[in-house]
Order: sequence, then structure tokens, then C-alpha cells
Amino acid sequence: MKKIFLYIIGFVLICFIIPFIFTKPFEEESQTVGEESPSSPQEQSQPYDYKQYNTIKLLHSKTNQIEEIKLDEYLYGVVSSEMPANFEVEALRAQAVVARTYTIYTISHNNGKHEDAQICDDSKCCQAWITKEDRLSKWEEDVRDSNWKKIVSAVDDTKGKIITYNGEPIDAFFHSNSGGTTETPINVWGGSGYEYLQSVTTAGEESYTQYASEAEFTKEELEKKVKEKYKDFSINWNEENAIQILELTESGRVKTLKVGNKNLAGVEARTLFGLKSTNFEIKQENQKIKFNVKGYGHRSRNEPNRSR
Repeated sequence: MKKIFLYIIGFVLICFIIPFIFTKPFEEESQTVGEESPSSPQEQSQPYDYKQYNTIKLLHSKTNQIEEIKLDEYLYGVVSSEMPANFEVEALRAQAVVARTYTIYTISHNNGKHEDAQICDDSKCCQAWITKEDRLSKWEEDVRDSNWKKIVSAVDDTKGKIITYNGEPIDAFFHSNSGGTTETPINVWGGSGYEYLQSVTTAGEESYTQYASEAEFTKEELEKKVKEKYKDFSINWNEENAIQILELTESGRVKTLKVGNKNLAGVEARTLFGLKSTNFEIKQENQKIKFNVKGYGHRSRNEPNRSR
């Protein structure tokens, strides 16, 4: 009986106790499927081989000078311009992927737009960008170091990642707030549209500080804005429908706006009146015209296109 008991003890030691002693805990080795492990400082400092895109030619619009800069270093300035550093890290990573995609798409479809440069730092034309020094100077001193490290981490954690469709980088437009529904590009820029960008509903944006906005003008101010573009513009405010929305897009945004003797496209009206979106309603109150706007979207290709 004693011998049997010793055999049992030995079996337990061999099968359970000894392997436990010489094995690391499972939790220290496991990683969630589909989740990247945090990069070490050594890994972050290693350059990623983007082949022909490792170094890009950036045109500084104010000085008309061209600077050669590494792609991910350029993206530090883009992400820190396009999104506040106090946003969640996953949002910053997503912005980094979009900015990298937009950059590579723009460079590959440049067609001599900037002659010797591949992309510029003017948000009205390409994509916003700011130097590290200027970016740091705009932050409070106590958060400068942590903010910059957060931006760099977002870019470095997504090295090499872009969004593609049919194997090609997409034209990665983005907005600040959709107002509940995104718009199809064809309703903004015309053309044949983009198969990979379709109108979808969104949720959880109502708490965003710029979800809703207002723009108010006197009748005289509104007339002046339209006349700056259309010299033959006229309007009779005594008419019942002197200003009215004629047509909406599938997403509920203004497609055509009648103002006096002019029918304006929604995106044109947005530009003329400085609105944050074409998702608006109009109210007339005595001598004033008020635009109630939802969302903060992407502007046309020739206008400032992103919220900072």
C-alpha cells in the first residue's frame, strides 16, 4: 500500500508540479488574435521600407520651398495637425492610417500638380501639416512631451498600413463629424463616384462639441455674399419662397438651394455662407436668415477641408 502511495506522489510530481515550475505563466506569453503587441523602443526606431515612398518631396506653400522628408516623419506633422492629441490613441492610429493612405494615393496620382514636389502642406489643396517645433509651441508646456510621444506612437504603431480597394490605395477622404450619416462623394464633387465610399449611418456623434452649429445673417449680408459671385443676383424678400431648399440628397443633405433668382448646389451654398456642412435647415426670423447645421464634413477640393 505504501509503495502504491509513493507511485501516486511521483506521478503527480512528474505530470503537474515539475512542469509548472519550469514553465512561464500563460498570461505572460499570450496575445489576443488580431491585436498587435506594443512596439518596443527599438522596434519603433527601425525605418519601414516603403520602397519608392520612403522619402517624399513636400512643398511648403508659404515659402514655395521643397523639403525631402521621410514618410512617417511627415505623418507626425499631419496627424498632429488633423486631430487633437488628447483624442483616444485608437482614433489617432486610425487617423495615421488614413493620412498615410491619402499621402500615397496623392503622390501616385500627382500628374505634375506640384511640378517638382509630390504633395504640399496646404489643407486647401492636399493635407494639413505642421513642423514639430510649431506644434509643440501651440501646446501647454506640461503636455508637450506626452502629446508628441502619443502622436509618434500612433504613426509608428501603424507603420506600413494603408487602406486599399482592389489592391490599390484609396482616395481616403475624412471628415470631422458626419451629423449622423455620411455623404457619397458624387454629391460633393460629381463625377462617377467612388465604389468604396458609400453613404452609411453613424452613431454616437451627438455628444461631439461641433455636432450642431448655427450661422445667422441679415438679409443684406446674405445678398452681399451671393452678389460677390453672381453680379446678376436679385431677390425679392416679399416673395413667400424667396429662399428655400428645393432638393435633398439620399443622405438628407441639401442638394439644391433656391436663393432669389439663383439655384445653388448645396456644396456651393456651404462655401458661400461658410457653413460646416450641407446638412442644414433654414429659418427666417424678421430681417435675419438662420442656418441650423448638423455635422462638420469634408469641404470641396478647393476649400479648407478639415476641422482642426
